[in-house]
Amino acid sequence: MRTTLDLPEDLLNEAMEVAHAKTKTRTITIALQELIRKRNITKLKTYKGKVDLKIDMDLIRGRC
Repeated sequence: MRTTLDLPEDLLNEAMEVAHAKTKTRTITIALQELIRKRNITKLKTYKGKVDLKIDMDLIRGRC
């Protein structure tokens, strides 16, 4: 999909360096993927301490 954006050139150049991306398109794609990944991690953190799978790791590892 083609989109016209007005982005600060210095910000985009720095992002390209950080992402080791050769193109502006790849840089924006990486940035969007990272934004979504971070949101998903934040969502998962809401379950911390709330999910108990009752898994016996010793049994799974054959220690019993």
